[in-house]
Amino acid sequence: MSNEKKLILDIKNLKVQFSIPSTSLLPWAKPATLKAVDGVNLKLYEGETLGVVGESGCGKSTLARAIIGLVPATEGSVVWMGQDLTKLAKEDLRLKRKEIQMIFQDPLASLNPRMNVGDIIAEPLKTFYPNLSKDEVKEQVKEMMAKVGLLPNVINRYPHEFSGGQCQRIGIARALILKPKMIICDEPVSALDVSIQAQVVNLLKELQRELGLSLVFIAHDLSIVKHISDRVLVMYLGNPVEFAECDALFTAPKHPYTKALMSAVPIPDPKIERNKTIQMLEGDLPSPINPPSGCVFRTRCPVASELCASDKPLLKGDQRHAYACLL
Repeated sequence: MSNEKKLILDIKNLKVQFSIPSTSLLPWAKPATLKAVDGVNLKLYEGETLGVVGESGCGKSTLARAIIGLVPATEGSVVWMGQDLTKLAKEDLRLKRKEIQMIFQDPLASLNPRMNVGDIIAEPLKTFYPNLSKDEVKEQVKEMMAKVGLLPNVINRYPHEFSGGQCQRIGIARALILKPKMIICDEPVSALDVSIQAQVVNLLKELQRELGLSLVFIAHDLSIVKHISDRVLVMYLGNPVEFAECDALFTAPKHPYTKALMSAVPIPDPKIERNKTIQMLEGDLPSPINPPSGCVFRTRCPVASELCASDKPLLKGDQRHAYACLL
């Protein structure tokens, strides 16, 4: 990433752990510790899109919620525009949310069914700018609806009257109404049909260009991540295993886990798709309560050695391409 762009988010050694009560009947049994995010370091620049990928349960959504402060960080720092969000008082953190907003996975479940579209989109304005008049609020809401492709005549309708794609547009409008500098997209298209996914992703790219937004885009679909991202973070069991510019990651993945993910991505050419080799991962995903020693991927890694059981690999490389593998 060019140094000309402004660094807006700097995450250092971020860890998020949860205490799980013991199911044992013994009174001295200690609670277990679930390591949801275990030592993530990353930088996000102005106007950039950072993709975050990995299997279900790898810590993607927890990472997103820790950035915005919806779950507390156990260790590390989240420095936003020069301020460490993990050190802010509750009210100061709430005010910072004008600058960082979130789009959620289930578009319908994230909208209040008792509120109409106008009230849903206007809610952040009423929270942070209570002195705005009703006419000013309505004007800004209609302007934002137009930006995301919603007609003004649906302003009094309710979420159940819309399709999934339209509900996600409402969620995007609600996130953008405060003119934030960054939006965290937590699998925003996974619940949508393929054709609608493309519309929503293209809308986000268009709004990013127009408004100068930075995006953290979490997804399972690597094709979508490739389409929208500048750089990509690959996570496994709460750990970062590879971090690279999008082109570098998709043309020359380094980590065995990333290679396995890439091999499953469909190729549009039928001849190449038929002849390619898919690298299947053996075994189940280990529990984050009791992760493997050393490299957390070693129990499923096709090239693991004895060294992998004793030493935990750290990301090595630079901002263009870094990966965590002892071999």
